[in-house]
Amino acid sequence: MLSGSFLFAADKPNILFILADDLGYGDVACYNEASKVQTPHLDRLAKEGLRFTDAHSPSTVCTPSRYGLLTGRMPFRTGYRGVFTGVGGPCLIEKGRLTLPQMLRNQGYATVMHGKWHVGMTFFDAEGKPIHQNGLKAVQRVDFHRPIPDAPIHRGFDRFYGTVCCPTTDFLYAFVEGDRIPVPPAGLLDRSTLPKHPYANDCRVGMVASNFDHQEVDGVFLQKSIDFLEQHAKDASGKPFFLYHSTQAVHLPSFAGKDYRGRTKAGPHGDFIFQFDDHVGQLIAALKANGFGDNTLVMISSDNGPEVPTVRDMRTRFQHNGARPWRGVKRDNWEGGHRVPMIAWWPGVIQPGRTAQQTICLTDVMATCAELTGCTLPNEAAEDSISFYPVLLGKQGERATRTYTIHQTMSLGIAIRHGDWKYLDHKGSAGNNYRRSGAWGMKEWDLKETDPEAPGQLYNLAKDPGETTNVYSKHPEMVQELKARLDAFKASGRTAPER
Repeated sequence: MLSGSFLFAADKPNILFILADDLGYGDVACYNEASKVQTPHLDRLAKEGLRFTDAHSPSTVCTPSRYGLLTGRMPFRTGYRGVFTGVGGPCLIEKGRLTLPQMLRNQGYATVMHGKWHVGMTFFDAEGKPIHQNGLKAVQRVDFHRPIPDAPIHRGFDRFYGTVCCPTTDFLYAFVEGDRIPVPPAGLLDRSTLPKHPYANDCRVGMVASNFDHQEVDGVFLQKSIDFLEQHAKDASGKPFFLYHSTQAVHLPSFAGKDYRGRTKAGPHGDFIFQFDDHVGQLIAALKANGFGDNTLVMISSDNGPEVPTVRDMRTRFQHNGARPWRGVKRDNWEGGHRVPMIAWWPGVIQPGRTAQQTICLTDVMATCAELTGCTLPNEAAEDSISFYPVLLGKQGERATRTYTIHQTMSLGIAIRHGDWKYLDHKGSAGNNYRRSGAWGMKEWDLKETDPEAPGQLYNLAKDPGETTNVYSKHPEMVQELKARLDAFKASGRTAPER
């Protein structure tokens, strides 16, 4: 039995982190009793493990959230706005910065990643000049014979097989292995061969490789992870492993694999959620089949809330709300944009069937993994990472997790949470356009501003979890306190205490 705050080397658990893309709090049945999609494997892991109800992604979109997870640092500190597409870069993770995989590699772990990277890579043209641009024209300039100098294997992973950005959205449809693309794209994608439905439209015309099937990408990632587990069980090295499995599901376009189409009564996106759940089940089965089931910490979460077109369409056609019960969706700084499902499963360590109400952020994964492996993080690393290891052990009363939590959008709209209070240092959502109609508009869900002259927003989530009533002007002392604390955290460069 593992106990205490330090584990001897022989007791270090394997770690599997599964990161979904755009999986909303209300998309998982054990978080939403009104869900129209069955998620039996996630539900079972929650029953056998720990379900967090107040977990948050570092940002409300892909690129910055992944930076935060992999570095333990809030991404707004980089100054980068937006997300990468195509061959945009360079890598947002600075050279020399300690990452989650590098920290675990220093602790004796084999570190492997399969799936979506989306933190930037550097590609070169025929003259050897870095491109660092988004879009199709930039992809068409790439000399694919040249190695990538800032791939995941240069940021702490021993092995990587996956994609540069969103696998089926972002102009470059090819797999990266290590720091090369073994099968370069050979021509433009013919979108006429792909499914047509309301969730199929976020697939840009780009360059595609001959071995890249838009509808089976997650199946490729799944098989790579299963193959790794089988091989690691055979190599007899005794090394623990960190496997980061980062899926395409359930980011648009919703292209479920052939074995999953029509499996739900909630349309193509419902089928895609169902596929993600089944892949989670297959990964757990592979852990057990290869002898890792009793000494592996599994964590499952999402990089932000659900996407606009899926929430709009599924609310009306299927009465399924992927953001339920929160206001906002992906990109928004309201809870629906960054409050995410988070399940932890660790047989023999995590007491089954528990629910944790502590506020955590995915930046906290790094400090948590450091504590459970006996690593002391340096002050210049994981500056916004606070360990929730005591929560995993059921000792949450022994030490508080985080007192303050920062939230951000892709436009660098910033909010801060303290207990029941949440202060947004901006007007509106700082994300989606709530005056816009159509597939990407949220006009139908716009709420009348209750304090229209206020420059920011203040909500008490205990009394108003839907963030419907802005009490900024009614509680100026709380606004002043939280804004001062936010400014101090910005200036100090950290929210974690000095180590």
